[in-house]
Parts: sequence; C-alpha cells; structure tokens
Amino acid sequence: MQTIVHFSNGSTIEALPNSPETVRGPSFNLLYWDESNLTPDDKDLFDAILFTLGATDGKFICSSTPWNKDSVFYKMWHHKAFQGYGKSHVTWQQALKPNGPLSKTIVEQLREQFADDPWAWQREMEAEWSEDEKCWLRQDLITRCIATIKTLGYEIELWDPEDSHKGGLLAGLDLGKHKDYSVLAVIEEVEGKYLLRYLKIFELETPYASVIGFLKTLQDRWGGLQRIRVDMSGVGEYIVEDMKNSEIDNVEGVHFTLPRKQEMASLLKERMRTGLFWYPFFEFKVGKYQSSITAELHVEKFDYLKDGSIKLSHPEGTHDDVFWAVALALYATVEMPEEPYVSVVER
Repeated sequence: MQTIVHFSNGSTIEALPNSPETVRGPSFNLLYWDESNLTPDDKDLFDAILFTLGATDGKFICSSTPWNKDSVFYKMWHHKAFQGYGKSHVTWQQALKPNGPLSKTIVEQLREQFADDPWAWQREMEAEWSEDEKCWLRQDLITRCIATIKTLGYEIELWDPEDSHKGGLLAGLDLGKHKDYSVLAVIEEVEGKYLLRYLKIFELETPYASVIGFLKTLQDRWGGLQRIRVDMSGVGEYIVEDMKNSEIDNVEGVHFTLPRKQEMASLLKERMRTGLFWYPFFEFKVGKYQSSITAELHVEKFDYLKDGSIKLSHPEGTHDDVFWAVALALYATVEMPEEPYVSVVER
C-alpha cells in the first residue's frame, strides 16, 4: 500500500510501507524513516535506502522512540561508523509548550502513570535506551518474533473477521469490562508453528453477552475453533456455561492463580525463544487506548517471591489484557494440568 500526493510545483510525496522492495527503484531527493528502531528487518531496509539515495545524492532523516539495542538506529547513535550523522535528542522538556504540544499538566499525569515503571518513562519521555530487567519478555526477543520474509520466510497480516478461514485455529479470551479490556486472540498452527491471525480488543463497558455473540459468529464463520481458553478469574464459572449454552464449542475456563499465570507466561516465552510463535507488527487504537503489539508484549513485569515462585503484574496505568489473551491462545495448544490441591488434615 502506498499514498502519493502531487503538488503544483511538480514535487511529490510518497508514503511507503517499511519494506526494502518498496524503496528500491524510485528516485528520492529526501527520505524520512519514522520509528526506525521498531522496524522489522531494519538493516535490509537501511541498505536499500543507502543505495537508493546514492543515485540522487539525496538526504536521509530518521526518528524513533528508543527500543532495542540490536538495531541500526542504536548504531547511528553509538557506533563510530555513523559519527558523521547529525543527531537531535528531544526529551519531554523540549516538547513542552510553547515549543511543543505537551502541557505541564499532561507531563505530571504521565509521571504518575509511569511511577511504577521507570524504564518506560526513560524510554518514552527521556528518549533514552533502557533495558528493563523486570520485564518478562525482553525487547530483542519480542522484535525477533515479528514475521517477515527474512525471519519466517513470508509475511503475515491479521485476518479480516468478515473473511472465511478454516484450519487449526485456537483462541484465548481475556475478559474485562470497566477498567480492563476484553481481548480475543486467535492463532493458527501451520507446520508446527503458531501464527497470530486475529486480535480483537473490545471497547470498555462492552457487555459479556456482546463478546460471547461476537465469538459465536467468528466460530461459525471460521468453521470452528479447536480450543478456546477463557479467563474466568474475575467473572466466575458462569461465563463458560453461558458460552457453552450459546453453542460455542471446545471452551475451557482458566483460573488465573499464580502457578497458572507462571505456567502460561513461561509457555509464551518458550514458544518465542524457540521460534514457534510469530505475529505481524501492528498498532491499534480503541477509544483512548493506543498501543502496538510489541509494546503490549513488553508490558508484563515479574518479581520473585520468597518461596521462589514468580509473581507477574503490570504497572499502574497500563493494560496487560493483550498479553494474557495471546498467552491464553498459546496455552490452548497444550493440555491443561490439574491445579495442585492443598488441604489441612487434623492429626
């Protein structure tokens, strides 16, 4: 997909997807690459940009929020080979009014929201690279699982829910209503790999009946789902019964206990580490909730408890509903063991 705008003076602006193939061939006098630190296969794209601009002696500009250090953008800032590049470091201080759009009130609100997540503040507001040792999924692992021709052999896109699909489909449904969002994730098993095919984030206050109705419609259109794992921690077992009464097949409820959450999060990390889980890069906006799949997978934090177990959580002001919907969908690929049962016996 590309957008072209022509001006009366003969100049043209083209908006192109982040792909080396779209850059090679045309002649550019200036090329601007946005969010370059979040672009999959960034080195291939950068090589294509250099050779293309070399033909016109054109100007190159790029910008990004700092993300992972294994990137061309990071090298531009820190490696000797790029010392001839001009650099501008813009933090929240420079973006305050009247020089930028930020007001002091907004900054203070953001500071409160990031109080439990100093690494995010450092990255988003101070524009500095940060390695959050408390994040369950590291930045380099998250970006490594973005499906591209180079990484997976082919690119994937999220499916349109109006289209018909059949195959080994599994789903995870994380339920929320007032403060948290209900999120549905659907994955497809293809040759032993698990591909994220669909993600639906419902508006806040969406009734559970509407969520169930949507899932029923999707199941019928896509020829059934092999298994659906549903978070029933905050709503109780009745939600699973309602889904079964609505003729949604293969539904299994999951209680989000500490051991179960650790089990699901560990499976997600292992599927990513071994190259078995892949997803397309995409951004979304639902009401005031705006984010990307990479940011949502990076939101979950962990701490070790005294007994050696792991407690997973997310900072105040953020949402981990996408993270757990994806984890539930992948958890649907394995059998769910019984929860350990502990009782007290009188002596």
